Amino acid sequence: MANITLVDDDENIVASVSLALESHGHKITAYHDGASGLEALLATPPDLVILDVKMPRMDGMEVLRKLRQTSQIPVIMLTSKDEEIDEILGFNLGADDYIHKPFSQRLLLERVKALLRRVGIGTGEGEAQGDAAARAIRRGKLTMDPARHESTWDGKPVKLTVTEFLLLQALAQRPGFVKSRDNLMDAAYDDQVYVDDRTIDSHVKRMRKKFRVVDPEFDAIETLYGVGYRYRES
Repeated sequence: MANITLVDDDENIVASVSLALESHGHKITAYHDGASGLEALLATPPDLVILDVKMPRMDGMEVLRKLRQTSQIPVIMLTSKDEEIDEILGFNLGADDYIHKPFSQRLLLERVKALLRRVGIGTGEGEAQGDAAARAIRRGKLTMDPARHESTWDGKPVKLTVTEFLLLQALAQRPGFVKSRDNLMDAAYDDQVYVDDRTIDSHVKRMRKKFRVVDPEFDAIETLYGVGYRYRES
């Protein structure tokens, strides 16, 4: 169903996760350190990446940082740490989801399934989306093409992760209308995936930074403190 790259230095996790995913029809390629994993990800991009945080040669955060310089491949991070700062840092760097070790294989399979569903891989959704969801969105300087997962600002491309794209799409579909964080969670995440408010805030912060690279005056995503966000069409 999908080509998945797993990067983790724990051989037991690599073996068990690979077996579980392969039993569901996915093709798994595994690497045991960050440096070789990054090299492979850049050379042969998969459909999805499962990336451990703590690894030799190059840790997962650095792999993610370097990967996001050129690629928006969906990424699930694995971590044995419980420190909140690591999760927030991962989302700020562009992670799409997080799973804390130890985790059940069922949980991992649900997270993989949910993320693949969001990008329309292995579900038929890429071709079967309704016309409303597949139509290009044009709001002022913003253009979004859901069918191609492409976004531009004033004609300049802005590369967004899967989660960022879905969040912006939810906001841009109804300019001026406020979306609460709960609304945005529903738009960007599957029912089986729980994230907190700070996750949404991290994604929005990263989106703004990306748009301000092409336009330092970008202010189309407005924060209403204590309420949520809205898209302001100029």
